[in-house]
Amino acid sequence: MTVETNPSDCGIWNKEGSCLIPLALMETLPLYHRETIPTDYLDIMGHMNIRWYFDLFAKSGRKFFASHGLDNDYFRGGKFGVFTLKQFIQYFAEVHVGQTVAIHTRLIGRSEKRFQFMQFMINQTTSRLASTFEALITHADLKLRLAAPMPAQIAQKFDATLTKDQTLDWEAPVCGVMRL
Repeated sequence: MTVETNPSDCGIWNKEGSCLIPLALMETLPLYHRETIPTDYLDIMGHMNIRWYFDLFAKSGRKFFASHGLDNDYFRGGKFGVFTLKQFIQYFAEVHVGQTVAIHTRLIGRSEKRFQFMQFMINQTTSRLASTFEALITHADLKLRLAAPMPAQIAQKFDATLTKDQTLDWEAPVCGVMRL
């Protein structure tokens, strides 16, 4: 999908300089975290330090997991959990103190044991895509410390999300190195 649009309305650009994914399409994805950036997040360059991007993506990711049954109660059982296998972050625009960011999430795919998702950090103050985060996660048996199939009730929730996300008329701008 290539769209001609106002430069401030575009989230991801293609190599030819046309808008590949308008910001408005990213904003239709489920919102899992919103935060106004405090002074503590500032680095010596005068913008949000990279460690806080990861922290915000992690907060959003935990809410995404919980919405699929991978919540604190599930993990407290001590039998199963999740391990992160791969991560990829891209930075597109600075985020400054006092600005508000919103993180929207899209499921890319899943297998019996793994799922891949992508998050879009949108700076709501500037109306620009600030960053994307892509991850590959495996469900794990915590006694054996090995990958394990997801329980049916969790797999069904991921399948429902995946079915919805696969109907979107735009391709997620994945890094291309993650495989389920």
